[in-house]
Formats: sequence, structure tokens, C-alpha cells
Amino acid sequence: MNQIYNRKYVADIVKLSTYFPVIGIIGARQVGKTTLVRMLENEFSKKMIFIDLELLSDYNRLDKPELYLSRFSNQCVVIDEVQIKPDLFPILRAISDRTGDACQFIVTGSASPDLLRQSTESLAGRIAYIEVSPFSLDELPDTVTQDQHWFRGGFPKSLFAPDEFLSRNWIENFIKTYIERDLQILGLRTDVLLLRRLWIMLSHMHGNVVNYSSLSTSLGVSVNTVRHYIDFFEQAFLVKRIQPYFTNIKKRLVKSPKIFLTDTGILHSLLGIKSIDELFGHPSIGNSWEGYCVNQIISTVKTTYDAFFFRTHDGSECDLVLTKGMDPIYAIEIKFSDAPKLSRGNILAFRQINAKNNVVIVPSGENYPLRNNIEVFNLQDFVSLIQNSINNYNNNTLLNGE
Repeated sequence: MNQIYNRKYVADIVKLSTYFPVIGIIGARQVGKTTLVRMLENEFSKKMIFIDLELLSDYNRLDKPELYLSRFSNQCVVIDEVQIKPDLFPILRAISDRTGDACQFIVTGSASPDLLRQSTESLAGRIAYIEVSPFSLDELPDTVTQDQHWFRGGFPKSLFAPDEFLSRNWIENFIKTYIERDLQILGLRTDVLLLRRLWIMLSHMHGNVVNYSSLSTSLGVSVNTVRHYIDFFEQAFLVKRIQPYFTNIKKRLVKSPKIFLTDTGILHSLLGIKSIDELFGHPSIGNSWEGYCVNQIISTVKTTYDAFFFRTHDGSECDLVLTKGMDPIYAIEIKFSDAPKLSRGNILAFRQINAKNNVVIVPSGENYPLRNNIEVFNLQDFVSLIQNSINNYNNNTLLNGE
């Protein structure tokens, strides 16, 4: 079980902690933020003090937060689920400014900085954020297969459950708790049944361009309300929207974003898929596979690349475009096939995007050139390829003093 805690974020957090007085570790509920922080105890010279705001006893200790927190000037105070008590942020700023020391506080939260606007305003220039995703493909122990990961998703309690029954039940309870309690705590106070219906509808749109009007009609609320709810889901790390990539071609591009659930375990539960065998016979398998690949790739590239999709009204399409600025580095088509065939629209898209690398991602098998300037990669090898290229780029940047 020790391999479970082998997260890729540790080195970055340690480095940031030498410079910033406050580190914000953000990500969905139950994604492993607290466990990750516990790993840091052996990495830091400072003693760590833990406060969990979901425990009433800990919450009450912060009745007079400045007086209480000032006692730990030479230690690192970890505050779990900081969004429960947003009035802490100005206090953290005042205390961190008083000493100017690095690594005075680590806060964890289940909301994005946009949702925690007060932290962005109060701690500007003092806080560095690390976003923790569910376990990604490049973090898996050898005991977990790609298919298991794809089906169960990356939340630790689901991924590492002893059997499918326990994994499935954990996911179902996670969804129920998020809708009935966690989203309400974050500020999305609306009808619970409506939120569940929306989440299910989004699971059926997974991997497709989001249709706000259709959702509005089905739910009986305005388009602006639907957008607001989806904004909230995104800021709570439950979905992600990928914007279309614009080039200088004169054709009109699709302007609405694609939407993906951030975890395929949640996706399969909402779709009612109860086993990997059911998934392989389900009509949504292609969209599920695309979303799985997109999530793994984006988790790997972090902030090194920006991610888009490409689609025009004449049928040209490409599932993922990774750019630096607006310079396309990878044009990626995702196929659930060991013998992929590209459509005319795929070929046109590769030509129009004109990326440095054109790639087709498949589940498994050998990597090989499909045609001129188009390579087929299995997902595992492609994730390793971009991880190595990012590491090489970062090392060269350090050597050159950039």
C-alpha cells in the first residue's frame, strides 16, 4: 500500500516552500491532498501543525485565529479545507507579512482560486498553488493496470479498493455527498435533484461540444443559470472545458467548448456502467476513452502546454492540440482501436493545424509511423514521451539560467 502515496507533486511543493510563505494545495474532495501533505513531514525541517476545519474541535480552536496561529511562528501550520473558513485569509496575510519567512502555512481546499477569490485578493504574491488531480497514469503502481485505472478512475479510495463492489459503492457515495453537502458548502445552494440531473446530463455530453441550450431546456432553467452551474462544477474540479483552437484559416470554427468529466470512475458511475466488461460493450466507450486520454495528458503537461480541440464546420477535427502560447506543438487524435484509421477530416485538421508533431493515441501496442509526419503511440508511451520532454526542457532552462 505504500506505493499508493507516491505522488508526483512532492518535489514541486518542496521547491515552492523555500520561497512562498503560503502554499495552497487544491483539488477535488478525497483526491488525496491531506495524505500528500503528510508525506511532506519528512521533507521539511519545520515541525508541522495540522488543523482540520471539518473537525468541530479544530474549527473552534480558530475562534480567535490571529492569537492562536501566532503561537506557531517557527513552524508550518497546515489548514485542511480552508474554504470552510474564508475569513482566515486576511489573517494568514498579516502573519506571513510579519515575519517574511517561507513555508509558514499550507492550506488545502476543494475549490479553485477563482472560487476562493478572497484568497487570491488577500494573499496575492504570497501564495503558490498546486492543483492535485486524481491519480494519473504516470503515478500508478505496477499492481494497477491501465484498464483498471480507466474504469475505476483515479480517486484513491476507488482506485485501490479491494474489489469492484467496494470501488463502485465508494464512487456512488462520493457523488451523493458532493451533491448533497460539498457543493452546498462551496456556495452552490440549489435543488439537489437538479444538480444530480445536470451531472448525469454532462456525463452523456462527455467528450462532446457542450450544448447549453439543450441543457437549459431539459432542466427548465435559463442558459445563464446552466453556465453558472457548470462554472461551479469546473471550479470544484468535477468537469473541465476545453476551448477550440483558432488558426489563421478563413473557415468558421466551432466556438463552444468541449466538456469532460475529470474522472472516468465518476463518469462510468453516472452512466450506470458497473464493470469493465459493460464498458467495452457500451456505446459511450469511444467518448470515455477520449476523456481518459485527455485527462491523463493534461495532468502530465500541467502548465507547460495549453490544451485545445480543433473542429471546423467542414468536418476537419482533431481531439487535442497542445500549444506553447499559440504555437502548436502536438496535434493529437484519439482512437479506441489498435489499428486506427484516420478520416479525411483528421487529415485536413493535421494539415491546417500544422503542429510540430502529429500523433494518434491508441490503447496499447507498438508505436509506429502511420504516414508521413503522423505517428501512432499507445497512451502509456506517449505520456512518458511528453513527461521526458518536459523534464528535459526544465533541466535545460535551469542550466541556461532562464
